[in-house]
Amino acid sequence: MQLADRTQRIGVSPTMKVAADAMRLKAQGVDVVDLGAGEPDFPTPPHVSAAAHRAIEDNFTKYTANSGTDDLKRAIGQRYRTDYGVEYTPAETIVTAGGKQALFNAALALFGSGDEVITHAPGWPTLVEQIKLTDATPVIVRTHVDDGFALRAETILAAFTPRTRGVIINSPANPTGALIAEADLAAVAEEAARRGVWVLLDLCYERLIYDPVPHNLPGVLVRHLRDRSVLCGSASKTYAMTGWRCGWALGPAEVIGACNALQSHSTSNAASVTQKAAEAALRGPQDCVTAMLDEYRRRRDQLVEWLSVEPRMTVHKPAGAFYLFPDVSELLSPDGIRTSAELAQALLDEARVALTPGEAFDAPGFLRLSYATSMEQLREGATRILEFARRRAAVRV
Repeated sequence: MQLADRTQRIGVSPTMKVAADAMRLKAQGVDVVDLGAGEPDFPTPPHVSAAAHRAIEDNFTKYTANSGTDDLKRAIGQRYRTDYGVEYTPAETIVTAGGKQALFNAALALFGSGDEVITHAPGWPTLVEQIKLTDATPVIVRTHVDDGFALRAETILAAFTPRTRGVIINSPANPTGALIAEADLAAVAEEAARRGVWVLLDLCYERLIYDPVPHNLPGVLVRHLRDRSVLCGSASKTYAMTGWRCGWALGPAEVIGACNALQSHSTSNAASVTQKAAEAALRGPQDCVTAMLDEYRRRRDQLVEWLSVEPRMTVHKPAGAFYLFPDVSELLSPDGIRTSAELAQALLDEARVALTPGEAFDAPGFLRLSYATSMEQLREGATRILEFARRRAAVRV
């Protein structure tokens, strides 16, 4: 079958594949501990679900404006005003079917053939694939475990060329949980302003930062690069709303208008009921977010403690998001399990633990473990991983 060339440049999301494999085994009755899922295990907060019920009862089930309701756009603006002290009007805001669409709309509106777009690795694979789909060229800058995977301005700036059109930054980052410091983003923004380069900020995990470190990235961009930056956010991780599919983008009105035009020919508006639920999430009490963050912190610390007893796994404690990204290269060998992809498959086949290999994030030799699951499942998963590692060590001896 002859498919369009663009389909040859991309593959199915590897993180989605892990989830599909785990679901397939569970459907067969296999006892799988799923540490691959990149979604909260908490229920959507009750006041958010109640708002959706009211929307259905009120028959708020028709099309909305393509870019979202004014009420939701104002709620998004108010949230960013409260959290970051930045101002965006409804004309500078679009509601999308998840954060992924917000990023893709912006990429399609801004990048094209001949452009270079800088992003970072280890990183979320969708960012690179979206750059390819715009016919631009992804330029990857690397972060390193011995530096806590921190994204440094000098690394990004060294990758600038005359063809650089944009920079896409994800902070907190998936899969590492690392942050970019405000000073580093400011340095990137200042150089981007000088060169006329765009900066897209993926803030999917923006409310999941464990320590009170300065992380007002929207404020930095508004001060230094407001006319050439786009903020992309989502209700998915913050409010346990992954299946509701609601994201947004904030940026210059001309860019948001272009995103609106693109969206009008693809998905049209985000679901009307979802928009009412997201409005309630953004305007309502935020203690549910704090409660989830506190529990994630407890799980993170416990999982790090459990896995650190295995000397061949190097575990770095993440600053944000809800993943561990341990270095497992010492568990690999030329005459046994040679790659982290093979290790992840062996853990699924033999230990019945689903997790994501580092290859999915352009980081062979690592595994991503999600702790967005219960403490009981984390304990069982850690036990199975450690027992697997000991069995393999015994065989090699």
